Amino acid sequence: MEMFTFDRAERSVTQHGSIGLTATRIAHGTGPSNGDGAFLAHLSVAAGGVVGTHPAMGPQLFLVLTGAGWVAGPDRVRVPIAAGQGVRWEQGELHTSGTDTGFTALALDGPTLQLFAPES
Repeated sequence: MEMFTFDRAERSVTQHGSIGLTATRIAHGTGPSNGDGAFLAHLSVAAGGVVGTHPAMGPQLFLVLTGAGWVAGPDRVRVPIAAGQGVRWEQGELHTSGTDTGFTALALDGPTLQLFAPES
């Protein structure tokens, strides 16, 4: 067993016009057959912050852990999102997110991410 802290706010991110965004890389791995990898990061967005518009590097899950904000796809329409909710973007899909009050999220990128259907 190896314990670790993943909310270290290792680096400030300003790419793509991001404001108030800090990120901590958590883990990465390679795919089983084609070498494509998965990447997991913890993101913290301060009140009034934004993750600037950028294309998804691969299929991406964005899972809000605490707080609330909004997400937008290529149409730039802001959709509310809060703790316990997530969004999936396809490879190359332009997207952005932001918050008035702050939030933390996990971002998981990987070549074969598929969502599970809700259990009944």
